[in-house]
Amino acid sequence: MTKHAVSPPGRQRRTFMLAVPLVAFALCSWPIGETARAAEPGKDTPVANLPRILVLATGGTIAGQADPRATGAYKSGQITGEQLMQSVPGLDKLAKLNAEQISSIGSQDMNDKVWFALARRIQDAFDKNEADGVVITHGTDTLEETAFFLDNVVRGDKPVVIVGSMRPATAISADGPGNLYEAVQVAADPRSRGRGVIAVLNDKIQGARSVTKTNTTSIETFSSPNDGPIGYVDTAGGIRFMTQAAGVKRATYQLPAGDQLPRVAIVYSHANMDAVPIEDAISHGAKGIVLAGVGDGNTSKPALDALEAAAKQGILVVRSTRVRSGFVTRNVEVDDDKNGFVVSEDLNPQKARVLAQLLIASGVTVPAELQRAFTATW
Repeated sequence: MTKHAVSPPGRQRRTFMLAVPLVAFALCSWPIGETARAAEPGKDTPVANLPRILVLATGGTIAGQADPRATGAYKSGQITGEQLMQSVPGLDKLAKLNAEQISSIGSQDMNDKVWFALARRIQDAFDKNEADGVVITHGTDTLEETAFFLDNVVRGDKPVVIVGSMRPATAISADGPGNLYEAVQVAADPRSRGRGVIAVLNDKIQGARSVTKTNTTSIETFSSPNDGPIGYVDTAGGIRFMTQAAGVKRATYQLPAGDQLPRVAIVYSHANMDAVPIEDAISHGAKGIVLAGVGDGNTSKPALDALEAAAKQGILVVRSTRVRSGFVTRNVEVDDDKNGFVVSEDLNPQKARVLAQLLIASGVTVPAELQRAFTATW
């Protein structure tokens, strides 16, 4: 079992919580197991035939416990993956489970080292046929970035499901047990193969490219603004996929040597913006800059001039948008061909940053090839 002793405090959230033991609370949540099993009455799978699911725990709110510092306060990553599994009735009916602790952190502290550890462990488990699928427990703040990173580096068609919760394990109406049950259910389903990394929360199945967090505290926070969920987990009807699986996993990127990706900065555009944030990013060694632009990825003339100068220095410049949905298009408001810019298409700034890091690490530098990489995955 791999452990990284990192456990910073999580965000404060206004959720009324009871400081009761996780196992005792989860056992009171009997409808989770009962309603899910009701989806296929009379179909008890023999234990010997159950799929093998590897659960990789990283911490997050789903593993959080109440903290006395304030009403609704909690600490992330206090409960192990093994404890999480033991707290959810019926998981052993879905799959043969094995849990490993990769880290115990809030996802605001997610980093390259943990990403690389996850990617290598997943790939090793698949290459050695140790598991038929993987479930990752994760905090919600950067869940979408981890999902997108893994989607671009893990090879194969076996399911990788990432799951979290908006309420800690000791909260009233904790959503973690239900989400974890459904994540294992999806990972164990053969129809989940060939779909890349997927996120399962609040009865929805969503693709790594499109899923994003849209609300600070609501359980109904994850959505896919540009294309919607790829499926649903219905407590009465089981799993319903709305799209066909690709069947063949698209091309992935190799992990670079070591445990760190190239430095890429995100610069947020606003009214009366000057060139200082861009110049500062360059001075601190950024190999790429992602613009969280206004509207269709635009920004002020001083900022655009600074970005054009950066591109001429060989720094990758990607235009994304601070707007929640929509595509950033080439050569409409900005002359991307002239300036040597890349547009993010549908990728939000945080995901555009991840892809830019992987491309730089892979030695892709020609603007046309960079743009094809951003477009090819849609």
